[in-house]
Amino acid sequence: MTADARPAAPVPTERTAPPLTERQEARRRRILHASAQLASRGGFEAVQMREVAEAAGVALGTLYRYFPSKIHLLVATMQDQLQHLHTTLRKRPPAGDDAAQRVAETLMRAFRALQREPHLADAMVRALTFADRSVSPEVDTVSRLTTAIILDAMGLEHPTPEQLSAVRVIEHTWHSALITWLSGRASIAQVKIDIETVCRLIDLTSKPGRG
Repeated sequence: MTADARPAAPVPTERTAPPLTERQEARRRRILHASAQLASRGGFEAVQMREVAEAAGVALGTLYRYFPSKIHLLVATMQDQLQHLHTTLRKRPPAGDDAAQRVAETLMRAFRALQREPHLADAMVRALTFADRSVSPEVDTVSRLTTAIILDAMGLEHPTPEQLSAVRVIEHTWHSALITWLSGRASIAQVKIDIETVCRLIDLTSKPGRG
């Protein structure tokens, strides 16, 4: 068969994992709770897969079926923390006269939550930094959650491309500010100034009506 006559390779289709059963979801919640607890006490190095499995009451093989590596587990832990924050923010939305103020308040509330658990924050941020392509779906979920939190604070359901670009820059700045604070190279006051400064980008984009 010549090269021209070869059949075309099948186009891979995206496969969606089946939803977890109630029992599986409960097991996953125990694993994430154990991960957060260990990280809170000892940071990144304290999160060992065998110890997570023991603390969660699951077999080690079961843990690896849920999370193929420590990096997958810690990025999922950050996703879980962000989901909890998102729920809290929807119950108690940020105050502020304009979108920039509301976003700045939202991100500082997120920062203060991480500040209360510095070892956990460091473990999750290190996992994001170390994540390779195999963790892309989990990292993308963290990014989408962060974007959703910011857009909620802005009061937007249908952002323009310019607004989404501003949101991405705000996310990058927040992440960078968190890293510099964790490494001791920035004070909380400096983080607040940086967040408030970058949020002014929102004023440079178009401002459709809220909702």
